[in-house]
Amino acid sequence: MELDQTDVKLLKLLQEDATLSNKELSSKLHKSIAAIHERVKKLKQAGYIRKTVALLDRQKIGIGLISFSQVFLKAHTFEVLNEFEQEVAKFPEVMECYQMAGSYDFMLRIATKDMEAYHMFLRHKLAVLPQVNTVQTYFVLSETKSETAYHF
Repeated sequence: MELDQTDVKLLKLLQEDATLSNKELSSKLHKSIAAIHERVKKLKQAGYIRKTVALLDRQKIGIGLISFSQVFLKAHTFEVLNEFEQEVAKFPEVMECYQMAGSYDFMLRIATKDMEAYHMFLRHKLAVLPQVNTVQTYFVLSETKSETAYHF
C-alpha cells in the first residue's frame, strides 16, 4: 500500500490523539466521514496502525523506576538469541527489548515500582535466564522527553 498525503496527515493526527472521531478527522482533513473510516480501516489492515492504546501516567499507577539494562549473552547462536527474546518478552516489567550491534547484545527498558522491585526482577527473572552472561543497568534520574509519535 502506497501512502498518499492524506494518509500521512491522518497517521500524524492519530499518533497525537487516537481518540479523534472519524467526524473530527474528516473535518481536519476535508474528507468525508466514510472516506476517513475506509482509510483508517485500510491503514489498520495494512499494518500501518498496529494498535490503539492509552498512555498512562506511570507515577500515578505506581511505576516509580525506569531503567535501561544492557544484556550480554553467553553465546550468539540463532537458538540462544531466539530463546532469550522469547523469554524476556514474557516479562511484564520489560517495556522494550532491542537486539543491538556493538559491545552488548540487547538493550531492555524496564519499568518497576521501585529499586526493590527491580532488584527482585533482576535476581528472580532476568539474571537466571540460562542465556544471560552479564547485565549492566542504568537508572533514570529524570525524564526530559518521552515521545511515542514518529515524525515522517
